[in-house]
Amino acid sequence: MISQSWKIAFAYIGVIIGAGLSSGQDLLQYFLAFGSIGLIGVFLLGVLNACFGKIMLTLGSYYRADNHEEVFAQISHPIITRLLDIVLVAGSFIMGFVMVAGAGANLNQQFDLPFWIGGALCSLLIIIVSFMDFDKITNVLGIFTPIMIAMIALVAGYTFIFESPNWSALESAATTITPATSSVWLSVINYYALCAMTAVSMAFILGGSVVRIGIADKGGTRGGILIGVVILVAAAALYANLDKVKDADMPMLAIVNNIHPILSTLYAITVFSLIFNTAFSLYYSIARRYSNGSTQRMRLIMIIVVLIGYICSFFGFKALISLLYPILGYMGCLLLCILFYGYIRDRKDIIMESVFRKKMLHLSIKRFSPHKKLTKEDKELFHKLGDISTADTDSLKEDIHEVAKEIIENNESAEEIKDYIDEHLTVNEEVMHQNIEEVEAAVELQAIEDATNFETKANELEEQAQQFMKEAKELRAKAKELRDSISS
Repeated sequence: MISQSWKIAFAYIGVIIGAGLSSGQDLLQYFLAFGSIGLIGVFLLGVLNACFGKIMLTLGSYYRADNHEEVFAQISHPIITRLLDIVLVAGSFIMGFVMVAGAGANLNQQFDLPFWIGGALCSLLIIIVSFMDFDKITNVLGIFTPIMIAMIALVAGYTFIFESPNWSALESAATTITPATSSVWLSVINYYALCAMTAVSMAFILGGSVVRIGIADKGGTRGGILIGVVILVAAAALYANLDKVKDADMPMLAIVNNIHPILSTLYAITVFSLIFNTAFSLYYSIARRYSNGSTQRMRLIMIIVVLIGYICSFFGFKALISLLYPILGYMGCLLLCILFYGYIRDRKDIIMESVFRKKMLHLSIKRFSPHKKLTKEDKELFHKLGDISTADTDSLKEDIHEVAKEIIENNESAEEIKDYIDEHLTVNEEVMHQNIEEVEAAVELQAIEDATNFETKANELEEQAQQFMKEAKELRAKAKELRDSISS
């Protein structure tokens, strides 16, 4: 059975690899337009994917995020949080209808279907899947990722085994492509910032669905590394066929068409599925942002956003990428800075919280396992760890109990449960208790500081009240004098 970290990794890949990357259009405009040096840029793009995939999913799990605003409210200034919120919502909507446009272009190129049919089908699927529970949504997002990886590997293998590219001609072909930015190094930053804009909201939600921070960390890292490998292999195959596909809306699909029609049909369906993944994630994050925890409200918002996005998708896929992506990429640079700052600032607390949740899960397994017995001290420790957690205490405890029950169901014997605990939930007790003391000391210090601030404020208000009373007394005296003078 596939592990949860791999499920999260595949879902994350499905979010990132949308119309632009899976079709090859983004790689052409941002990197291969600069020739062979663009491949170095693609490699650096993969490194950024691995680093920030880890950061985004870890922060989402640490704060148990339900939407992006909940995380940014913790790691940035309120003004910046508001700015990022606006940018992400607007950016998600724009990129969402760009993905829908990509769905129309994909089916139009492969099956000669009218543009509106592909976009309509993608939009309908988005609405249908939004009515599923989140675990099923995660599975849907990741289901086509292994197929896409296999397909790109097959395309690259065929290209370098059975074809002999004319490298000088390829460099000449690259000069005929209009690049999205002025240099390949700027493309790396600009395009990854765009990827982060696409991924961050759903990455936070994916991370927030995972109780154990270590699993979110692994999922983000594995997903980011796989994305790096996939786009590097895809870029190499595209570069080797650059003279043949540079003018195609779907360059990768054009390469597959030259291999075998059946393969191209399968690839077109897979690309359509990944386009759907990204479009769904973008629209879903908007709906979750404004649903206020209501599933019914979220689905209503989803339907409205998807319908408006479908109308906007008729502006054309290739033109939209050229115009909108660079602008959104520059806006995403601020996002990357905030993410990096927040992760570095909270790194120690994240490690501490990860240990606390592991211990809570261990204690919860003891509570529900027929082979274990929970002591009074264990119960007190469980509640103490929940109380000092950064996450909402009640929901964290409830989710940990659910995970514990799943672990017990999958590991029925006492020996299996013991092995699972030894492998996944072992913590350094001395370090853990030391961290608990540090957190409690910090909480106590903060309480003292808050009490001092409240007392100072109370004194200030008291002084102001006394001053107001003195002024009121003086005004009353003047009023009396005025009345007396009028009477006389």
